[in-house]
Amino acid sequence: MVPRYTLEARIIDSLEFNPVTALLGPRQCGKTSIAKTIANKSKQTYYDLENPTDYSALTQSPMLLLESLEGLIVLDEVQRHPDIFPILRVLADRSVQGQKFLILGSASPYLTKGASESLAGRINFIDMSGFNLLDIEQEKWKTLWIRGTFPTSYLAKNNNQSYNWRENYIRTFLERDIPQLGIRIPSAALRRFWTMIAHFHGQIWNASEFARSIGASEPTARRYIDLLTDAFVVRQLQPWHENLKKRQVKSPKVYIRDSGILHTLLNLPENNILSHPKLGGSWEGFIIEQILDLANVREAYFWATHAGAELDLLIFKNGKRIGFEIKYADAPTRTKSMTIALEDLRLDILYVIYPGRESYPIDKNIQVVGVKELIPLLKTKI
Repeated sequence: MVPRYTLEARIIDSLEFNPVTALLGPRQCGKTSIAKTIANKSKQTYYDLENPTDYSALTQSPMLLLESLEGLIVLDEVQRHPDIFPILRVLADRSVQGQKFLILGSASPYLTKGASESLAGRINFIDMSGFNLLDIEQEKWKTLWIRGTFPTSYLAKNNNQSYNWRENYIRTFLERDIPQLGIRIPSAALRRFWTMIAHFHGQIWNASEFARSIGASEPTARRYIDLLTDAFVVRQLQPWHENLKKRQVKSPKVYIRDSGILHTLLNLPENNILSHPKLGGSWEGFIIEQILDLANVREAYFWATHAGAELDLLIFKNGKRIGFEIKYADAPTRTKSMTIALEDLRLDILYVIYPGRESYPIDKNIQVVGVKELIPLLKTKI
């Protein structure tokens, strides 16, 4: 198993200061593995709500069962039993026997809302994806990008095995995970919609265009994309609005969150991505996910005007406005759009991330950063 020390430390720190910690992310991203690693270091009890025995025990008399336990209590796939949140609230307030709860959830449009409402002030949410650049060998960043961040896909023996796993993941997600949530959407229709998002990856969301393409209403298209967003497989990057006398884009950008899943939905074997029109968009989405994961940022934005100026990513960290442009190019140079974004958004610094080796300044507050320098940048300067 690949150790994930930074994420592990973040979870342990949260457990120390919060009665309930929720680890949220897509299925198969490694939540169970890291939870068991943490649980094995202390007195713990583990329940898997996909296990019929565990599920039965927790649905028959959950209060009596949980209040008798000590130490760390791990509840895996908690979205299968959302009625347990009010019980966790009672137990969290009692603080008996040193109890701490680590709940794991995936593929649920109701999980965050239900937990937030029932456990307000008692729960800390930690978003989790697959591997990030910190988890792997530095020289293998391209494999992580091409295969995606899901551990099984990244660690596959060869490219074909990785691709087949991702294809099966998509099928299982659509045919099993979605129906288990009580959502009745034909898997073929949702796959067509998901594939369409892949073709629009990195572009502005247009509800009417998506609705026409799937032969449905705009509310239906909105429901589909919100479902995939809540299931952690699609990201809607929201627009930032500055007080400017310029027309600014007000609709979100859409991304497939995992680059490997993106390549599979586009039917792209590993050797073909470098010549595909979505090369730049794939790279952009991959780096955005890496930045948000490594910088531990929950809120992020893009910015664009109807005149053509834009910024791929805007985050706020330690009181600073930090911008990112993401380019798949040999040696990025300053553009007019960068200058406008720097001035209009009053950025403290603008980083241009590219797949090269060298890092160099191209202006006073614009720095080109090679992908291998992304980790030191995010750890020391952001």
